[in-house]
Amino acid sequence: MIPYLDLKRINARWRGEIDAAVRRAIDSGRYLQGRENEAFEREYAEYIGTHGAVACGSGLDALKLIFMAYLERGDLRKGDEVIVPANTFTASVLAVRECGLRPVLVEPDIHTYQIDPTLIEVALTPRTRAILIVHLYGRCAFTTQIADICRRHDLLLVEDNAQAHGALFNGRRTGSLGHAAAHSFYPGKNLGALGDGGAVSSDDPELLRLVRSLANYGSSRKYLFEQEGLNSRLDEIQAAILRVKLRHLDSDNDRRREIAAFYLENIRNPEIILPEAEDMASNVFHIFPVRTAARDRLQAFLRENGVETLIHYPVPPYRQPCFHGELRGDFPITDRIHREELSLPCSPALTDAEAARIADLIYKIPLLGVISRPAASTSCRSFFITSA
Repeated sequence: MIPYLDLKRINARWRGEIDAAVRRAIDSGRYLQGRENEAFEREYAEYIGTHGAVACGSGLDALKLIFMAYLERGDLRKGDEVIVPANTFTASVLAVRECGLRPVLVEPDIHTYQIDPTLIEVALTPRTRAILIVHLYGRCAFTTQIADICRRHDLLLVEDNAQAHGALFNGRRTGSLGHAAAHSFYPGKNLGALGDGGAVSSDDPELLRLVRSLANYGSSRKYLFEQEGLNSRLDEIQAAILRVKLRHLDSDNDRRREIAAFYLENIRNPEIILPEAEDMASNVFHIFPVRTAARDRLQAFLRENGVETLIHYPVPPYRQPCFHGELRGDFPITDRIHREELSLPCSPALTDAEAARIADLIYKIPLLGVISRPAASTSCRSFFITSA
């Protein structure tokens, strides 16, 4: 079986460095809010290109802390509306609702899977105060059109950068494009810990100060609580591990792009829609999504032939039972994506031969039609620059 994501294989590549980092954190005797966190926050902010970063317990917490800080400062008020892509992961909507704000869902562009800028302005009301863009699947969702909308309507721009560590827009990294950004270090992310974790990045020092206080129960001084906050902290061991993996993030992203380019070149089936061939720097391919009306048949065929795939995501947020039907609207593009999307293995630990096997199987699948052309595996060696 070719696994969708083999975390053991991914982390084994840096095992020696990770072991040394863990020993360093254990030997320090400081397991929360110590030097590893300080160093990681500094190094991550430098990598993203922002004034600073504050580490926290998860990507969801990072989003919540941003909105909590804006509420505390008076930039937002309970009941304000936040534009959110309709096809995002549920956590994006949860963070908005849990802070007493109202998510207004906007359809994506069917070609990019990112929020459609042409539909945002139509959804604005006098209560709209912010836009949350989600760099879904690892592709940059930021556009100059979105930035212009925020300027003209005096809106906050928040980035959900859980899936796009290292993606670029005109030389700037995602996480530095809006007023603030939330990052997730869940183990399966491009920059993944060996546990959970998150961070907030921003060029706004006052916002970062509030986020740090809110993540520590609302306290910036011991036993004095200025706000009602959370207990959301990244532990020292995870910070030490993330420092190791941050050093290898760009090379891992390059490998993901290399695999994605191979798929784009070699998967040829008229009933399968591939991601757009774009400026590869803007996409770190956290997920390589294909679409087909025969999604379930394709997934079953690949499983029967030893390839594990995932669906991101089978149920869109507005159909989730936890929201009790309160996210009203008609979202046919979102429904189509969620009905047709299938994620192929695209991890930096995937080998050339495994990528070729996957492309060859999709070429040969009898359920979706066959095209006469050389098998993908015949071009594998000449195409790949390196071998994982």
